[in-house]
Amino acid sequence: MEFKHTSVLLEETIDNLRIKPEGIYVDGTLGGGGHSFQIASALSGAGRLIGIDQDEAAIDAAGARLKPYEERVTLVRDNYRNARQVLRRLGIDKADGIVLDLGVSSFQLDNAQRGFSYRYDTALDMRMDLRQSLTAADIINKYTETKLYHVIRDYGEEQFAKNIAKHIVNARKDKPVETTGELNEIIKAAIPAKMRAAGGHPSKRTFQAIRIECNQELEVLKDSLDDFIEMLNPGGRICIITFHSLEDRIVKAAFRRNENPCTCPPDFPVCVCGQASRGKVITRKPILPSKEEMEVNKRSKSAKLRVFERSGQ
Repeated sequence: MEFKHTSVLLEETIDNLRIKPEGIYVDGTLGGGGHSFQIASALSGAGRLIGIDQDEAAIDAAGARLKPYEERVTLVRDNYRNARQVLRRLGIDKADGIVLDLGVSSFQLDNAQRGFSYRYDTALDMRMDLRQSLTAADIINKYTETKLYHVIRDYGEEQFAKNIAKHIVNARKDKPVETTGELNEIIKAAIPAKMRAAGGHPSKRTFQAIRIECNQELEVLKDSLDDFIEMLNPGGRICIITFHSLEDRIVKAAFRRNENPCTCPPDFPVCVCGQASRGKVITRKPILPSKEEMEVNKRSKSAKLRVFERSGQ
């Protein structure tokens, strides 16, 4: 299957990166290489792009797409949480710009075998990195009812999380829940009929929650942001595209904390904690897709772009 993914907020991201032809740039979520292609095409021979993705299919697809610029591109199969180590192995200390396009790619959603989508009846997988042992099936069949409830409530923001967790545990008493189709039916039975009629597919939030848990997406994001800002050269920027409120909240909070890390009580006349600002938030409000983009690419509707710039010292 061809790796297809339409890059969301592409122009806005590239504009905000303010690419220097001789700069070093990191795309931590390479995907199909949409953002990377635009970055690489703006670089000179002295510039460098490091593309990171944990999905082998993404590395292969992006490699083909970036072939015209291969002399200035290095692709690494890894999780972006390890970006600092990846750069060190390449003999690079700092970058001039970093991009993260979070969430699941169109290719992963549309590839029936990967089990990301409720639209196909297939094995419950949802791993972004197929080298990982934990699958969605493990979560559904092995987590306690309480743990399932917390995952579905917290990561899916699903109002019927308690009932869905209960139905899953009851269903697996007879036999393991093995396919996305089986999980769909369980979720459907747990949500009142009148509520199923509104608000999109009944499985949407639960599938999102299981995918986030399976790939530890929010933990990886939380653990990486301070590191990424530290990795930037003075004046360098990090651009992050999120697709739901949980991710956006994490990014917004991390950017604010790095802009103003002072821990002194508000009534202190001067700062004594010694925490210096590491830069400034460029986007006080997130940049949203245009009406035209949302019409062309439905998956862009929930996208938000936030930008942070490293200070000059």
